Amino acid sequence: MAVLKIKDRHKPATKERTLSMAILFDKQEQIFYLHTKNTSYVMGVLHGKYLLHLHYGKKIHAYHNFVKNLPIHNDTTWCGVDIMDSDAIYSTELLPMEYPTYGSADLRTPAFHAEYETGSAVTCLGYCGYEIYHGKESLSGLPATYVESDSEADTLEITLVDSLTGLKIVLSYSVFEDYDVITKSVRAVNESVQPIDVQSILSSTTYLFDKNYEFVHLTGAWARERHIQKQPLMNGTMQIDSKRVASGHIHSPFLALARPWATENQGEVYGYSFVYSGNFIMQAETNQQNLVRVNIGINPFGFHWLLTPGEVFQAPEVVMTFSNSGFGTMSRRFHRIYRQRLCRGKYRDSERPVLINNWEATYYDFDEEKILNIAKKAHDVGVELLVLDDGWYGKRDTGDSSLGDWRPYLKKLPNGIDGLADKIAEMGMRFGLWFEPEMVSENSDLFRTHPDWYIGIPGRPKTPARGPGQLVLDLTRPEVCDYIVEALSAVLRSAKISYVKWDMNRNITEIGSATLPANRQQELPHRYMLGLYSILERLVTAFPDVLFEGCAGGGGRFDAGMLYYFPQYWTSDDTDAIERLYIQHGTSLVMPACTMGAHVSAVPNHQVHRTTPLQTRGHIAMAGQFGYEMDLGKLSEEETELVRQQIRQYKEIRSTIHFGDLYRLRSPFEGENTAWEYVSADLKQVVLIYCTIRAHVITGMTQIRFEGLKENAQYRNTETGEIYDGDFLMNVGLYLSDSKDYATKLMTFELC
Repeated sequence: MAVLKIKDRHKPATKERTLSMAILFDKQEQIFYLHTKNTSYVMGVLHGKYLLHLHYGKKIHAYHNFVKNLPIHNDTTWCGVDIMDSDAIYSTELLPMEYPTYGSADLRTPAFHAEYETGSAVTCLGYCGYEIYHGKESLSGLPATYVESDSEADTLEITLVDSLTGLKIVLSYSVFEDYDVITKSVRAVNESVQPIDVQSILSSTTYLFDKNYEFVHLTGAWARERHIQKQPLMNGTMQIDSKRVASGHIHSPFLALARPWATENQGEVYGYSFVYSGNFIMQAETNQQNLVRVNIGINPFGFHWLLTPGEVFQAPEVVMTFSNSGFGTMSRRFHRIYRQRLCRGKYRDSERPVLINNWEATYYDFDEEKILNIAKKAHDVGVELLVLDDGWYGKRDTGDSSLGDWRPYLKKLPNGIDGLADKIAEMGMRFGLWFEPEMVSENSDLFRTHPDWYIGIPGRPKTPARGPGQLVLDLTRPEVCDYIVEALSAVLRSAKISYVKWDMNRNITEIGSATLPANRQQELPHRYMLGLYSILERLVTAFPDVLFEGCAGGGGRFDAGMLYYFPQYWTSDDTDAIERLYIQHGTSLVMPACTMGAHVSAVPNHQVHRTTPLQTRGHIAMAGQFGYEMDLGKLSEEETELVRQQIRQYKEIRSTIHFGDLYRLRSPFEGENTAWEYVSADLKQVVLIYCTIRAHVITGMTQIRFEGLKENAQYRNTETGEIYDGDFLMNVGLYLSDSKDYATKLMTFELC
């Protein structure tokens, strides 16, 4: 849980200044400086009371005369006055408050809002002090970036206090200097003798000092996730959010604010990613003076948290970066820190296996013999892992039964999971299983035994989802969480299982818990996420050799919070190669390739019924964690040989794709061809993939300029043997033709 007693909190004491160059405090000017390699985040304390946001962007060494030169026109004739002195009059309505509240002169959207025992909803926070220390602490009960050595990051904690109500807010900033990333989180401490009803506690507020930016976000639907959308900022509020108790298919908890002229390689871009998997809000509010307030955190809609005396509420983390050289730099910074300091465990730094999943090959209609036949063919072409999807447990022949009954369906698998896993292992392959642990079917032994374990409201009809009878288990209840851990652990211990696909196929409706008191019912969405995170933490700790892949109706909960537990995620249920161009391109704005599950499926495609060449399907699936979702036994000999070649080729380049730098060379959203490039960390291997979405007659050649190479080095095309200078490939490039719809080229180069 993210609620701690104050006495449990221990921190190293740090005085006015530390040896850290990443975080500095100028005591005379009352200014905090946070520096990464290329950026600065600057705050100032106005008149000993107000913590103001002064600058986030390109690196600076000093901020001069901030009190006299606040970046506002401070006309207070029409709003409340907070500060009057001999030099100036200030209103918090117009100031860039670092952590704003509501109820005094600042009437914009607050970061924090609460109701107190008196019935008042006014909070007034004043600056109280700070400390700086090396390293970064974990967030209790929540996923977050981490350090493996205290030298990797420095942390600043600033304390704000409301002296009337006894509320203390601690703002935490961790600077990953070498990663060019800053993380922010917030915790609220109730130091009074009365409970506080917290109604909003956002994790980050920052500012832009003009509105000439575009609001760039990732939107979509089931099987059409994370398409890029851009809109100019306007006066008023623009936001994306989720109220689904999951981050969801429709909006991803990622936001970029970019200059209208920003491209992959130039222009200012601010990137924000929320490390949370539940209800969220990302909001840009532009006031009458074109000051833009950017708020990010748990969605206040439907949120209440009764903070009792002596307790702490920990809000999730925001990861942010500023790029002065376009979207590409922003993305590579997110990719690097998420690969190295958010993903964890055995598979973080190791190549992942090429897998085959039986879902689109069989759906529910399979038995042991059919699965073994798929496995034999897959092993023959070089597949390393077979995943048995939905339908292996309970009495599951359709989607309306057995969720929660995690025991093998002996009618299909007479030798059980262990018998099947042993036979797969004898072939020299690994074995994995699909689960949907957060769900229960009304037609299940689990529901019949525990009919009150689901989320719902007595007397209210149950909203049908995925056919009748699929409900969501109440993860606010410890006994439910314990059941899930114990049931899955029993299966994982029973057989040679090295992979788990964790699915979640419906959102929560009729939000109510049978055990939460009335005044805590609206805590359920966040408590649900805390329960889920606790389950995942217990399982990944108990089974460190198992590769966990996340899924939520495809990419419905593909967010940074899940990467802390799942080093890879099923990107979308849409396996069509052309649709995947858009989905994977958008996803890559924030997520690294090693986290994106991507499979070759049969044609006509099961979602859009398009027929594309097998080569194209293979090349596009190589943009992530490569696998197949088909019955390979139905391929011709020629197609089977091509699959064998694809797998062989992928194994030669997957380290570069997983752990190298990604350069998006042409966007599918901006034309009718697209290209992307991977460069290995040591710059010794380069992979280029090019796809024609739609061909035209007599259109000439498309010039593709490479990026990220050594200018004075030479690179050899591994297929043709041709040698090119690095500066030639980057400044002149190669000319490729668009001769046929859906045609692709994959080219690899090695440093000579």
